[in-house]
Amino acid sequence: MARILVIRLGALGDFVQSFAPFATIRAHHAHDVVDLLTQGFLAELARRSPWFDHVLVDRRPPWHDLRAVLALRRVLRSYDFIYDLQTSGRSTRYLRLSGLKAWSGIGRGGQAVHDNPQRRFMHTRTRQRDQLRCAGLAPLCNPDLSWLAAGGPVLPAPYGVLVPGAAAHRPAKRWPAARYAALAVRMQARGLLPVVVGGGGEAGLAATIRAACPAAVDLTGRTTLPELGGVLARARCAVGNDTGPMHMAAALGVPCTVLFSADSNPALTAPVGQYAGQVKVIYVHDLATVHVDRVAATLA
Repeated sequence: MARILVIRLGALGDFVQSFAPFATIRAHHAHDVVDLLTQGFLAELARRSPWFDHVLVDRRPPWHDLRAVLALRRVLRSYDFIYDLQTSGRSTRYLRLSGLKAWSGIGRGGQAVHDNPQRRFMHTRTRQRDQLRCAGLAPLCNPDLSWLAAGGPVLPAPYGVLVPGAAAHRPAKRWPAARYAALAVRMQARGLLPVVVGGGGEAGLAATIRAACPAAVDLTGRTTLPELGGVLARARCAVGNDTGPMHMAAALGVPCTVLFSADSNPALTAPVGQYAGQVKVIYVHDLATVHVDRVAATLA
């Protein structure tokens, strides 16, 4: 029985984009031990999934902390093969730290180097699929997400989810909260209960929406990631910015409208759905120019 490690750090959206690669690695190593190295806020979600035997948290020790770096090296060297799905500068340094050849990633010296010169121009899912192909794993599995769809509070149906937040340090990724408020009013008029989700730091956005539409339900900061999965899975639709919960909604098969500004490129990072036409993308230079009518029309 081999010991396999998967490295996937990054944000929630990046993590969700790796669900199919996770399932593919698990299926390929059905009789092996498969562990995950990830960030702390993703650990609970990863532990709920069916793909990993153990979930390890990367403490990201500073390189000058010799004791912590040596401890990380011992962990890395305890595995027979490592899939680096993060392929960042830091995770690639883990290849050198591990001293392993049995490695799938972009670092030189690995057994299964993903050296496709077009990798920077590939969508995240396509890039990971190509990386695993180089490691002898193809095609990607279609992951069963029933484990993610079952949890969370059960809300009055039908409802639509609004995701007005995004990374706080990238305000250009946010459609104005007042537009979400106007959209919530229209959703309610159509018989859809608006439900606002996001982190605790986005409660102010939810307050703006509820000021215009008091019936809207505010769940910002009130769900764990697994619970959020259940809320999204039971939604009639979801509208939001380019942020993690929208990737989760798309993966769960929910009809989605995702708003992109020039701050990110949907050709590289758009959420991946389960069927054609499920995910609609509105891509403009400045989200402040997007009228509520345009977004509301996608919900018809």
